[in-house]
Amino acid sequence: MKIAIELNATQSESLTALAATLGVNAEALAQAAVADPVSASADDSESAASRVLEKNRELYRRLGP
Repeated sequence: MKIAIELNATQSESLTALAATLGVNAEALAQAAVADPVSASADDSESAASRVLEKNRELYRRLGP
């Protein structure tokens, strides 16, 4: 699948500079930035959500009805 995104000048310059630092082209870096989180397993996402919920449990309790 191809996806087109629009970056402002600052974002574009930052992406290009970071890609150069890493020794890859900007397209490859952008592709990796999207593919990594999309490819993460459901277990990883569930684990992260559980950590956030546990960390904020007391706050949620206080804010609840």
